[in-house]
Amino acid sequence: MSNKIKLSVPGMMCGGCVSSINKALDAEAQVVSSNVDLPTKTVLIETDASAAFLINTLKTAGYEASEVS
Repeated sequence: MSNKIKLSVPGMMCGGCVSSINKALDAEAQVVSSNVDLPTKTVLIETDASAAFLINTLKTAGYEASEVS
């Protein structure tokens, strides 16, 4: 069963960043869906993965992220 995790990605600055983040998350089998919100610099992810896994995925793509409570 999947759950929803919200991450803050403060380094997200433009549409290219949104595209890169979507591409990185879409490549992960555990990600069911993701919604990247550029104005708030957050990503809402429906997933079977842990927040730590998703944070590491974005770090590999070049973005620092942290979980939003």
